[in-house]
This record gives sequence, C-alpha cells and structure tokens, in this order.
Amino acid sequence: MLLGPIALLVAFFTLPMGVFGPEHPVLSWVTFGLALAVVAVLLLRKIGQELLDVPGRPGVVILLLSCFSLVVFATAYLALARDPGQFNGLQTRVDALYFTVITMSTVGYGDIYPSGQHAREVVMVQILYTLVFLTAGATAITRRLRMRFADRAATRRRPPR
Repeated sequence: MLLGPIALLVAFFTLPMGVFGPEHPVLSWVTFGLALAVVAVLLLRKIGQELLDVPGRPGVVILLLSCFSLVVFATAYLALARDPGQFNGLQTRVDALYFTVITMSTVGYGDIYPSGQHAREVVMVQILYTLVFLTAGATAITRRLRMRFADRAATRRRPPR
C-alpha cells in the first residue's frame, strides 16, 4: 500500500517539470484540467464501489488517487511559481508539495501564499476539490471501516453454538 504513494513522490521529485509553466500555458492548463477530471471520475467510481461494498480494495485505490491529486496540485503550483508574481515563497518542489498539503489541511501558515490571480484560482480549485472529492473518499473509507469493526464486534458478542 505504501509503494503507490512512494512511487508518486519519486516521480514528482525526479521527472522533469520544465514543460509546464508560463512558456507553455495551454499545455499546462489542459494537462492540469484533464488530470483533475480523470482523477475525479476515477474517485467517484471507486467511492461508489466502496459504498456499495463491491468486492476488492477500492479503498486502497481511493488513497492512491488522493495522493495523486496532491501531486497534480503540487505540480501546478510549481509551474505557476515559475511565472513571476504568482507566488511568494514557493521556489522548490518541496515548497510546492508543502503548500499543497498545507492548503489541503486548511492550516495556511502564511509563509507561502498565492499573490497572482491564476495561483489564487488554483488554490480555490484545490480547496473545492478537497472538500468534494477527497472528503467523499475519506468518508467512504471510514464508513467501510466502521462497518467492519461493528461486524467484528457483533461476531465476538454472539454466544458459541
């Protein structure tokens, strides 16, 4: 289960990201939009499977897709930071990932903040995306866990026959 998020982090820190940014705005925005749309559709399918108790491990896929969405946003922030005036304090991949996690958790330390309109738009999209898709995924997973714990507890309380 840890291999997926680790592979995503390795890819984020090693793959060249120079193709995204102000030099290629159409490619950057189209890739960002398509990546979020694909992840949203896949998340909704897996959330549905989780809620319908479809056999398999949709919860693991939900966690992996959630991690992938963080990498998508971190990549977008990194690309936006290459455009002067979009971000204050965001310069590295670590900064981009840090800002993504801080935004997702709604902590907002203030050390990195969006100053340009495009950066602010992406931050708003991330907040809405987190509220809708990632919260729904987490809710589906915790629902199944609660059901499993309740089933186990009920099984333990039954007297043996």
